[in-house]
Amino acid sequence: MRSVRDAEVKGKRVLMRVDFNVPTDKDNHIIDDTKIREALPTINYIVEQGGCLILMSHLGRPKGKPEEKYSLKKVADRLSHLIHRPVVMAPAAIGPQVISIVEKMQPGDVVLLENVRFYPGEEKNDADFSKALASLGDLYVNDAFGSAHRAHSSTTGVAHYLPAYAGLLMEKEVGMLKQVLEEGQQPRMAIMGGAKIADKLGLIDNLIDKMDVIVIGGGMANTFLKAQGIEVGKSLAEDDLLDEARRLLIKAEKQGMALMLPVDVVIAAEISADAVVKTVDIEAIPADMMILDIGPKTVTSFKKAILEARTIIWNGPLGVYEYEPFSHGTREVARAVAGSSALSVIGGGDSAAAVHDLGVEKGITHISTGGGASLEFLEGRELPGVAVCEAKATA
Repeated sequence: MRSVRDAEVKGKRVLMRVDFNVPTDKDNHIIDDTKIREALPTINYIVEQGGCLILMSHLGRPKGKPEEKYSLKKVADRLSHLIHRPVVMAPAAIGPQVISIVEKMQPGDVVLLENVRFYPGEEKNDADFSKALASLGDLYVNDAFGSAHRAHSSTTGVAHYLPAYAGLLMEKEVGMLKQVLEEGQQPRMAIMGGAKIADKLGLIDNLIDKMDVIVIGGGMANTFLKAQGIEVGKSLAEDDLLDEARRLLIKAEKQGMALMLPVDVVIAAEISADAVVKTVDIEAIPADMMILDIGPKTVTSFKKAILEARTIIWNGPLGVYEYEPFSHGTREVARAVAGSSALSVIGGGDSAAAVHDLGVEKGITHISTGGGASLEFLEGRELPGVAVCEAKATA
């Protein structure tokens, strides 16, 4: 990719897409500013190089019209505090008022445009909206890996009208994922969790070609277990994908790739914080019970594989992690990955939350800011927001 470090930004208006889609509480206060902090290296680089920085982002799903709770004003305040300089909050993303603000910018100034999803043209990748955004800048930097799988005006459309570069976070994200897939030391291991196999069929298929070991937990493991003829009671399982699960099991076996599934599980009749739980081997699941976490034997076998791995990619919890009775498996795996000497990459989402909750994030090589984007990248799909930077590099 063409890097922002390859660009001459001094005195230039740099239009930069960031992912400031931060979580907020019921009072609309930011509860986690990780995504803002992850963008700071690129923001500080451009400011220090004397660029006039114009930031754009989405927040939430306002469906193409302004909505106060999705305003980026609170983000501007937090960013100003983090970079120790004023951040001018624009009243809109495009239009005469925004143009006036941008024309008055001096080197080192920072402006944050209002939520780009307040405009229906954003998600439609509308040419007129893209042109209007692009007219604000001299060059475009995409540092929003978390939105790189979306072909929207602010992630791809503006690149048709401005030279496009990757930000430092985008470079880091893509570089780490490529390293895991293509260059990581063996044994290479993938840990796959989450509720549904449907969401990760292409991912598992691609990883069988890349990994030496894949361990599977969470609800998606139930479909694999059922495909092997194991009765899973009332557990979540996708009957319409049993043939696909069998195909993946056969593919893994033919390629000599170890695909590890639970050998024992934590079960309960209901999903709740005070559920009565029991641990059983997978051959002894009652018809009226649900699999809600991996059991201690499975934890032991998964941890042994983790200790032997030299490269690890992890996406998705291994149980119904939100409820304490079913969080043990995910927590133990998080501790094992953080404690290993392997190069480790976590693909965002609940896996990242587990690591942060335990306070072991320093033991992880890289925690991705883009759950959906990292999944699609690992699946082998082209990400539109990455492609525009690559296309400009080879044009």
